[in-house]
Amino acid sequence: MDSVKFHYDDEKGDGMTKEEIILLISDKLRLIRTEANYTQDRMATVIGVSKKTLVQIEKGRALANWTTVIAICALFRESDTVSNALGGDPLEVIETIARDGIDFRKEKTLGGKVWWRELDRKRGYIIQKNLISQHLRILDEDYYRIYSTFDETEALSRFQELYSEHE
Repeated sequence: MDSVKFHYDDEKGDGMTKEEIILLISDKLRLIRTEANYTQDRMATVIGVSKKTLVQIEKGRALANWTTVIAICALFRESDTVSNALGGDPLEVIETIARDGIDFRKEKTLGGKVWWRELDRKRGYIIQKNLISQHLRILDEDYYRIYSTFDETEALSRFQELYSEHE
């Protein structure tokens, strides 16, 4: 492999895959490291890989593995590079993929002011789609995330189920 270049086709509308996130984070690793003002030695130690592996990833000769990507997203979740690449909260995207959707009341969100397009709002529930990753989420009236998935049919079905319970 000469060089890894990530091109995410958001026209597909079916959301990011684990493989696409691995490509994306691998491609952005050097930028994430320099944004944190870390040396290669320090970054390798923090994310739990050898310096040799880090260099290989940064040069596009290797990809980070899924565990390393999760570590990067968790440890650098405040990074502008990571947030911009994944469309907001990187842990929400990672957790949605890892768990194949989320269906329980989670943390309070900001209500989707930046990275989200509101699809519908009914009886205290809001369904939104992330502009970058294309995953969908349902928030309650207090902006707590209660459901996340990449499957639009499932999201719309769950949304209807929730607002119908409150008729």
